[in-house]
Amino acid sequence: MNLRKILVAVDGSEASQEALAHATCLARQSQSALMGLFVVDSQWPDYIGNDWQSSRGSRQGFLDYIHEEQEQQAEAAKKQFEMATEGMEGAVFSIVAGDPTDVLIERANAKDTDLLIVGQRIFQVSGRPSLKSLSHKLASKASRPLMLFP
Repeated sequence: MNLRKILVAVDGSEASQEALAHATCLARQSQSALMGLFVVDSQWPDYIGNDWQSSRGSRQGFLDYIHEEQEQQAEAAKKQFEMATEGMEGAVFSIVAGDPTDVLIERANAKDTDLLIVGQRIFQVSGRPSLKSLSHKLASKASRPLMLFP
């Protein structure tokens, strides 16, 4: 397999460390471009609904808390990626917003992604409970090469 671009999902937690280490090693060996990706989960408002705890203030307070937690996690992911790729040419980190499952499926199926590397427990630190099935959905919907780590 000729690898030009490897994409690795990074969330700043231990759940992404093994996948990131493998992606970095593989990118260095194959001289591939490596892209780290953190997805800010924008689906929380829909997930908790409008009647959450019957109080608009409580709902907004919870959403603000989740948003702040995800900002901190995005920063941790960026640092984790930068430490792993120090001195490596072609390493780029990006943060996007959306449904993590949908974003990773879209990126996994992109023609310019030669390999997606993901930890199975990625985005579970501040992600919705439904993200526990992310790796299963990726495995069933990815049309391009995918590598899953425990």
